[in-house]
Amino acid sequence: MKEWNKSPALAILPLLLGALAFLLVIGPRALDPQNIAWLAEGDPATHYLGWVFFRHSPWTFPLGLNPSYGMELGSAIIFSDSNPLLALLFKPFNQWLPETFQYFGIWLLACFVLQAWFAWKLLGLMTANPLLRLLGAGLLVFSPPMFVRTGGHLSLAGHFLILAALYFALRPSLQRRRLAWGVLLSATALVHAYLLVMVALIWVADVLGKVTAAKLTRRQGLIEFGGLFALVSVCCWQAGYFSIVDGAGGGGFGWYRMNLLALFDADGWSLLLPDIKTAGGDYEGFNYLGLGALLLLPLAVLALFSARIDGKALLRSYPWLLLAMLGLSLFALSNQIGVGLHTFSYPLPKTIEGLASIFRASGRMFWPVFYGIVLLLIYLVVRGYRPAIAMALLAMALTAQVLDTRLAWAGLRAAKMLPPSAAWASPMRDPFWASAAAHYRNIRVLAPQNQAERWQVIADFAGRHRLKTDAVYMGRVSPSALAEAQREARRRLESGQYEADSLYILDDDSLDLASKTLRSDTDLLTRVDDFVVLAPGWKRCERCLPMADEGRAISSLVLSRPGLVHTYDRKSRQLVSGWGAPETWGTWSEGTEAHIALRVAPQTQSIVIEALAFALPPGLSQRVIVSIDGVEVLSTRLTQAQGNRLQIPLSAAIRQTLAQDATLRLQIQLPDAASPRSLGANDDARVMGIGIKTLTVQ
Repeated sequence: MKEWNKSPALAILPLLLGALAFLLVIGPRALDPQNIAWLAEGDPATHYLGWVFFRHSPWTFPLGLNPSYGMELGSAIIFSDSNPLLALLFKPFNQWLPETFQYFGIWLLACFVLQAWFAWKLLGLMTANPLLRLLGAGLLVFSPPMFVRTGGHLSLAGHFLILAALYFALRPSLQRRRLAWGVLLSATALVHAYLLVMVALIWVADVLGKVTAAKLTRRQGLIEFGGLFALVSVCCWQAGYFSIVDGAGGGGFGWYRMNLLALFDADGWSLLLPDIKTAGGDYEGFNYLGLGALLLLPLAVLALFSARIDGKALLRSYPWLLLAMLGLSLFALSNQIGVGLHTFSYPLPKTIEGLASIFRASGRMFWPVFYGIVLLLIYLVVRGYRPAIAMALLAMALTAQVLDTRLAWAGLRAAKMLPPSAAWASPMRDPFWASAAAHYRNIRVLAPQNQAERWQVIADFAGRHRLKTDAVYMGRVSPSALAEAQREARRRLESGQYEADSLYILDDDSLDLASKTLRSDTDLLTRVDDFVVLAPGWKRCERCLPMADEGRAISSLVLSRPGLVHTYDRKSRQLVSGWGAPETWGTWSEGTEAHIALRVAPQTQSIVIEALAFALPPGLSQRVIVSIDGVEVLSTRLTQAQGNRLQIPLSAAIRQTLAQDATLRLQIQLPDAASPRSLGANDDARVMGIGIKTLTVQ
């Protein structure tokens, strides 16, 4: 048995565990490098688009700059969170890669496998029993905080880097420690800044601990610190960290904190345990232990006392590491300490708060402590009980951990197992776009901003056609560069002078200015696929596709042609009043009355609205009364939340007035609108009646 425990073949067990967990939680489709269907929403789209522009851009120095994605706003591969480690690895092979290529599925597989590997190594410091090591590793792999990040911030799923740092720090004698720490710190710097802070702090604590214990001389400690600090600085420089000198900070420190109850707050990740109500930004501090780890808690405490484990000696063995953990915990809690829905705050000097805002999502910083707690629970069980009992307890805990979180991670899997696709659906279908891509080098939005409306669609178009763009969404942008870009955009709108090599996409406010200063003899101003485009020099371009020019007569309301489907996941001038902020699916009404303005052709027969309703059967339904110019045209009651279709007929008299004025004004009365708060459902105080998803004229 002892010889079997030392067999090198055992090393395959954690690798199989990690691969099995990946297939269970993520699924195999993400591994297809040409499948980007699962990257089409939210932050993963940002990560993928950053890579698309980076792979096709010329090499720069520093290597991580990404000038085609962001242009004057400033950009580097680190700020699109595109995992510079893999971006720099694959870019040299760009010409041999397929047109669509993503490495994020490979990254997630590596995260699971390496999470299991370093968990196995850590458990090897406690016991030589392979079954105990495997069961303990399973608990560390089925980590809710890690799983959550696979749904959005893909680089932050690299929790194995934290486990590796803990293994290096806890191993009694780390061979070639400078090489090991150097590789780990360099790799972490090329993955994500938040992970770098955590790993670097564990390393510093390890250096200080080794010097204090006389395992390293002061000279050796200083040489290691100076050499690796320089190495990490070079890696950060090459990844593009320093390309934005005035935009490192951001708002939200104290909001994106960890709640004191986070370890016990399932937040939708438990079939058995209820969620604890917390503040809005506390999701960044999600650190739920899981039911399995919580079940070990009383058993570990019992083992601590009954087995006479010297807890004080254990704590004294790693004073600097414990101090680092304490510091990470305090930073995670921030100066706005939350206990459920209650907050207790204390002031910080502005200088300290400014520095802290660089890592505004402070709740993430608890992750090393999270893993330290799980490791301590496993250690106490392994050392406090006989092997057979410890094995049974860990098996019970792992089973509970997997089954109790299944509903949540099954949702993650469903999002990754969408039908594969090598392209995203785009509303930019008119032949104009292909002609414009052949004529222009850049596509810009007016006015430029980080995460402009429909930025993803525009950036996807630019990436597919090798155009540069300022339609981006990045973790950080330079405030001064953004302010200058907006001033330059204002000057162009006021003067009517635009760059000849750039196609412009205008928002509503920019349209008002552009229509007044348009150079009608040369520049095209029109709507294409519900985008307002300004194409400098288009009218004098012999190779460009002829287009109908709306020019200075262009209306701020789009002409709703039959069959054109309007969506309301962004701001729209059609929603005149009585509407809330857009959401990913559409827009809720707010209050008991809402107004819509449309431009339609006289031959329009009806208006069709696909809508949600704030209906809670059987008690709450929604009456909807629609009037046009004061005349009631529809009265109905919606009794279901989903799948509602309002067909608003246009009489002959109404169509006759459209011949003189194409603008149609709908008044929607919602006498039964209510707020979720008033019904005791949740704390949402919005008075909601219907949610408009799409509108189509027929």
